[in-house]
Amino acid sequence: MKKIVYHIATTLDNFIARPDGNTDGFLDRGEHIPDFLESLNQYDIVLMGGKTYEYGFQFGLKPGEQSYRDFADLKHYIFSKTMNFPTNEKVQLVKENELEAIEEIKQISQKKIWLCGGGKFAGFLLEQELIDELLLKVNPVVFGDGIKLFGNSNKSIDLALIDSKIYRSGVILSHYQIDYK
Repeated sequence: MKKIVYHIATTLDNFIARPDGNTDGFLDRGEHIPDFLESLNQYDIVLMGGKTYEYGFQFGLKPGEQSYRDFADLKHYIFSKTMNFPTNEKVQLVKENELEAIEEIKQISQKKIWLCGGGKFAGFLLEQELIDELLLKVNPVVFGDGIKLFGNSNKSIDLALIDSKIYRSGVILSHYQIDYK
């Protein structure tokens, strides 16, 4: 079975967005962007919660469309109990039986699986011990409040550092293997 990698940008105080979902202040620190775009080649599937998918609506994304042009080669699985749109070959809505869907996705994936957000969904997967790796792009900014990296999860885990890179902008990319206690 393929690994699920929570590959996400965060602030120094572990928020993936401001309380209203806004990410202004850290996603635009660009010197790491070429590495990020190159890293997408390791994935063939992207998982996201409904709020993360809806984030793209402010940029013209419509329900049922793939998010962002850079993710066009990735099969999308959107996990939401409240959204409604027709599933197609590139975007599938998962409204129930989330754990069964994850197991099926892990069986069909040919590469690693990218969990790109959101915090609540990541917390749910962490509680189920389904996230295998954590790829954190820590930005040199503190929000003080916002959407937490793992939502409301209080799961205790150990991390083993696989690799890290520091960019001149102060962004630190850290890659960890998760070890569930």
